[in-house]
Amino acid sequence: MNEERRKILEMLSEGKINVEEAERLLSAISESAEEAAQETPTGKEKLKYLRVIVEPSPGSKDPERVNIRVPMKLLRAGIKLASLVPKDVQGKVDDALKEKGLSLDFSQINEENLEEIVESLRDLTVDVEGKEKVRIFCE
Repeated sequence: MNEERRKILEMLSEGKINVEEAERLLSAISESAEEAAQETPTGKEKLKYLRVIVEPSPGSKDPERVNIRVPMKLLRAGIKLASLVPKDVQGKVDDALKEKGLSLDFSQINEENLEEIVESLRDLTVDVEGKEKVRIFCE
């Protein structure tokens, strides 16, 4: 039995917490242990967030900054939902993306591909015409 579980059970036996609270705590530590055990195909820890940060270049007249943190669970759920899109609609989406200059096969996107793409974005920095710096990374 690990130390955290032992402490929770001791608090329960001492009356410091009730059964419902102990149950929630035990559930929380088991979920965090499961997440920690999950790994990406490369053997690294499974990433939790996709971050996009836009910073103005030094001396820029527009001091606005953008900081977006998207949970990877949301992206993974989107990939799973995409598999439910009918094949004829997937073709229409592919065609629309091609019209916009994006060559992407909608039917080939799956959770494994997402992990591979995310791994390649581990630390990407793009300078936009010397005006701002865009960083895309995962944590």
